Amino acid sequence: MSLNNRYDFVLVFDVRDGNPNGDPDAGNLPRLDAESGHGLVTDVSLKRKVRNFVGLVKAETPPFDIYVKEKAVLNQAHEKAYIAIGAEEELKGDKKRKGSGETVDKARQWMCANFFDVRTFGAVMSLGTNCGQVRGPVQLTFARSVDPIIAQEHSITRMAVATEAEAEKQQGDNRTMGRKHTVPYGIYIAHGFVSSFLAKQTGFSEYDLDLLWQSLEQMFEHDRSAARGEMATRGLYVFKHESELGNAHAHSLFERIKVKRRADVDVPRSFCDYEISVDETGLPTGVTLIKRV
Repeated sequence: MSLNNRYDFVLVFDVRDGNPNGDPDAGNLPRLDAESGHGLVTDVSLKRKVRNFVGLVKAETPPFDIYVKEKAVLNQAHEKAYIAIGAEEELKGDKKRKGSGETVDKARQWMCANFFDVRTFGAVMSLGTNCGQVRGPVQLTFARSVDPIIAQEHSITRMAVATEAEAEKQQGDNRTMGRKHTVPYGIYIAHGFVSSFLAKQTGFSEYDLDLLWQSLEQMFEHDRSAARGEMATRGLYVFKHESELGNAHAHSLFERIKVKRRADVDVPRSFCDYEISVDETGLPTGVTLIKRV
């Protein structure tokens, strides 16, 4: 069933004693706004967790296969699309010339029909075997922490070595040193948008939307690691519009969800140190607030 409504949503999640999103350009330190000190989690990181959850639940099988996944060779998926639509002949010859306009359109439709993340988030599939580009109906912002965070650095040791040569170099002492970065506690807010117009173009359905909500609610439960500490979805607030164009501006709806540190807390270290307030009074006509978490 196709979408006939616009949606805007607010995602609230937290981390304790973990690194929610390391920055490879900064030695894997937790990402932060250098000017304000607020923590950041990229939209790419959040989408990765959604992809992983859907892949886990749906076993990475069509129509819920995952296009961008670990060790994936993207062009192999493109070639599979050409074979599926009966355009094997166009796979021969110069790769740069592959794909007529009609073939690319059919290949793009096949990719949308078979890959959940393509019809949800979109994808650039014009490299190699050309399957065109898809603009996804679901978009996420960076998540930003409510308060500035601090990144703690911990020295860790490994009581083993990888090779005999390394063992000889250590002269009998197999301990090697390393570093681990954590945020003691941080609560983050991200905003999201769902366009019914783009959903119709990619085939993103009501069932896909329900799967997206489930993913955002439970994605941290199946993404545990020592590096990420304890992470959890603390709130998912969905504003449903009666119309496809929308019945109110997204920013005015987002302002109704406020997360504040309690007045008697100087150093927050748990979710209990914050309070979430939701203003449901005087919602714009045609807008319904759905509290998923």
